[in-house]
Amino acid sequence: MNHTIYQVDAFTDKLFGGNPAVVIPLTQWIDDLLMQQLAMENNQSETVFFVPDGKEDADFEIRWFTPVLEINLCGHATLASAYILFNKLGYSKETIRFRCKSGMLKVRKKGDLIEMDFPAWKPESTTNDYTGLIKALGNVSAEGFYKHRDLLVELADEESVIKCEPDFNLLKQLGEKVIITAKGRDVDFVSRFFAPIAGINEDPVTGSAHSQLIPFWAEKLGKNQLHAKQLSARGGELWCENLGERVTMSGKCVFYLQGEIELP
Repeated sequence: MNHTIYQVDAFTDKLFGGNPAVVIPLTQWIDDLLMQQLAMENNQSETVFFVPDGKEDADFEIRWFTPVLEINLCGHATLASAYILFNKLGYSKETIRFRCKSGMLKVRKKGDLIEMDFPAWKPESTTNDYTGLIKALGNVSAEGFYKHRDLLVELADEESVIKCEPDFNLLKQLGEKVIITAKGRDVDFVSRFFAPIAGINEDPVTGSAHSQLIPFWAEKLGKNQLHAKQLSARGGELWCENLGERVTMSGKCVFYLQGEIELP
C-alpha cells in the first residue's frame, strides 16, 4: 500500500520558516493506529489526512495527528492541505469545505494568501491558582489568565513573550496546552504556544490557538482586522479577522517535498 506524502511550511513565505506540516491525501480512511504511527514516524507537530466527503455540504473530511495523539482542530496543517489541493492536486473550485471534529471549516484563495474560516473560541477569564504555571513558565509576570480549549496567559509586553523560557517537564505535569500572548510592537498581537502534553514542546505557528487569540484581542483592542505574529524560532505571520461566532486567519505556504510512503 503506497501513499503520496507532502511537506509544506505554513504561515510563511520563506522556506524553513513557519510551521512544517506533513500532508497525506487518502481515497478512504485507513486504520487510526496506522495514522498515529505515521504521525509519530514523521515527527512533525502535525500530520494531516483527508478523504473525499460524499455529503453535499462538504468536499473533504480532515483529521490531524501530533506524534502522540489526535487533536480536534489544527490551523497550519489545514492551510497546508488547502495549498496541496490548490497547487498539486488540481482542485479547481475557489473554496474547499472540510468536515472535522470541530465542525465545518471553509478555506479559500484570497490573492496570494489562503484564508481559513474557523470557529471563534473566546476565552473566559479564570481566577484559579496558577502558581505552578507561573513557575513552569519561568516566573513570568502575568497580566491575566483565560481559558477555552487551551489556557491563555496575557503577559505585559512583547519582550516578555520573547524571553519566556518554560520548563517543559513542569508544563507537561500541569496537563495544559498553553498560549502566552501580548500586544505587539509592529503588529496587533504576538504569541507563543506550548503543548508538551501533545508531544510538542513549542509549536512554531498555531492556527487553532488563534481561534482564541483573535476574539480575545479583537475585544481588547476594539478592532476586528488584526495582524499577528507567532514568535517561535521559525516564526509565522497571520492576517486575521473577528466575525463574531467565526474568525478568519490567512497566511502563505512554501512547498518543501513530495515523496511516497511504502507500507506492507
